Amino acid sequence: MEVTILGSGTSTGVPAIQCKCSVCISDDFKNKRLRASAWLRIQGQSILIDTSTDLRTQALRADIKRVDAVLYTHPHADHIHGIDELRSFNFIQRQSIPVYGNHWTSKELKTKFSYIFHPGPVEGGGIPQLTLNEFDPEEKEIRVLGIPITPIPVPHGTQQCVGYRVHSFAYVTDCNEIPEKSLQRMRNLKTLVLDCVREKAHATHLNLEKALWVVNQIRPTQTYLTHLSHDFDYSTWMKRLPSGVALAYDGLVIHSSQ
Repeated sequence: MEVTILGSGTSTGVPAIQCKCSVCISDDFKNKRLRASAWLRIQGQSILIDTSTDLRTQALRADIKRVDAVLYTHPHADHIHGIDELRSFNFIQRQSIPVYGNHWTSKELKTKFSYIFHPGPVEGGGIPQLTLNEFDPEEKEIRVLGIPITPIPVPHGTQQCVGYRVHSFAYVTDCNEIPEKSLQRMRNLKTLVLDCVREKAHATHLNLEKALWVVNQIRPTQTYLTHLSHDFDYSTWMKRLPSGVALAYDGLVIHSSQ
């Protein structure tokens, strides 16, 4: 399996608009972060995790040629508002794309994008052709294109976000803690991509202290921190983080065996 980090940034992206901090004005490409999302290639299938606000730019940069399915973590704008870009893949593939989400995500998608999921007459440009599949994250396993995937339910404030485990790889973002039941689903990982928005405590995200606590609990071989704000200068923090923990960056390619 091959995973590309399409975006490693928080909801504002980095640089943030008109911010003049050292990270936002940095020339280091690893400090330039589009909104958080990932691209999985496994068993000949191409799967997105989220359709970020920046999906068009990400798809062109990563040379994504097709999208066979989308796994949604949750329905906040930075994770779903690139949904219209899926039209381009519909035009190429000439078939509907299955998308997956929990109840909260499915409900919000149908409300925010009613023109897609409850379409009436369409005037002008086409709309994405998507098939929405709602699932219960408490299930031990879902099947996506025949691939077994383990949902990892985590709290994101008062709502529930969903991380995903595929074999020995897991992607868990936008959470303020990880319950014991979900920690159990993350045991024996080789690679973990994990939420870490900033140094200071945050009401709906893991900060650095909490993220490192999670790493110490499950001890994956390698962890990449994502959904990063401009708190984190790449070169500075790569010298400070413990062994086996690194900052993700846009374009990072991860090879994960089963």
